[in-house]
Amino acid sequence: MNTHAPKAAATPAATIRPWTARSLLFVPGDSPRKLEKALAGEADLIILDLEDSVAESAKPAAREHVAGALAEQGERAKPLWVRINPMDTAHALTDLVAIVKHRPDGIMLPKATPDETRLLGHYLTALEAAAGLEAESIRLIVVATETAPALFRLGDYAGVPRLDALTWGAEDLAAAFGAAANRDAQGNLLEPFALARTLCLAGASAAGIAPIETIDPNFRDEERMDRTAQAARTLGFRGMMCIHPAQIGPTNRAFTPSDEDLEWARRIVALFEENPDAGALQLDGEMVDIPHLKQARGLLAQAGE
Repeated sequence: MNTHAPKAAATPAATIRPWTARSLLFVPGDSPRKLEKALAGEADLIILDLEDSVAESAKPAAREHVAGALAEQGERAKPLWVRINPMDTAHALTDLVAIVKHRPDGIMLPKATPDETRLLGHYLTALEAAAGLEAESIRLIVVATETAPALFRLGDYAGVPRLDALTWGAEDLAAAFGAAANRDAQGNLLEPFALARTLCLAGASAAGIAPIETIDPNFRDEERMDRTAQAARTLGFRGMMCIHPAQIGPTNRAFTPSDEDLEWARRIVALFEENPDAGALQLDGEMVDIPHLKQARGLLAQAGE
C-alpha cells in the first residue's frame, strides 16, 4: 500500500517556480562576526539584514558592512540576499545604491505591497544597468503581511517581475493590529496571524512562486522547532526563515524529502510516462491521478531532480 501519498500530497505542485533553499538565515548587517559564522554554517541562504535587527543610528555603518561583505564574497558558496528597509523610508534607495553594484543574489522587501515590489523592480533595472549587471539577475522575496492593508493584496502578486518567493511576518502585523501577542503559550499562532499565514500560502500559490514560512522566535526548544518546520512543510511551504543557527538543523531536516518520499514520486512520474494518455492509474492498490502527478513532480523539483 502507498503510505507516502499523504506526505507527498502536501508538497508544492510543479507549476510553482523552482526553489531549493530550505533554511533562510537572517544575519544583522552590522555584525561581521555573525556573518562569518553564518557563512561557515549549514543555512542554505543568508539574508543580510538592514532593517529590523539594525538600530536607526547603526544603519549607515550596517550598509557599509553589507556592501563590503558582498564585495568580498565574489565566488559565493551560498546565496547572499539583503533585506533592505521598506520602500516608504528614506533608507530604501540609499540601501540599493550601496549594495546593487556588489551583486547581491536577491533583495528581500519588507512591509511590501505588489505596487512597491514593482517599483523596486524598476529601481533594480536601472541600477543593474548602471553597474553592468545582467538584467533581472537580482531576484526578490517579499514579506507580504506586515501591514493591515497588505493582507488585502496577497492575491495580486502574479506576474510581478523578479519575484521568486513570498513570505509573511507576525511581529509587525501584531503591532499594526495593536495585539498583545501573536502566539499562545504553546507557540501556536493566534487566529488573525494564522489567517495571514494562510493568505501568504494562497497568494504565493496563485502567483506560481514559493511560499516561505516565517520565523519562530523560540530558538532554544529544538523539539518545538522540529514540529513547527515539519508542519510548515506539510502545509506546502518550501522553506523557513531562521533567526538563530540553532534553528537551521531542524529546518533543513523538515524540508529535506525522505528517500521513501522521493522513490514514491519517481514511481508516480514513471507510471504516467508509461501511460501518457491516462488521467487516473493504479499504484500499490490505490488510485492516483493528475494532482498526484503534479505533487510528485513538485517533490522531485524540490529535491533538485
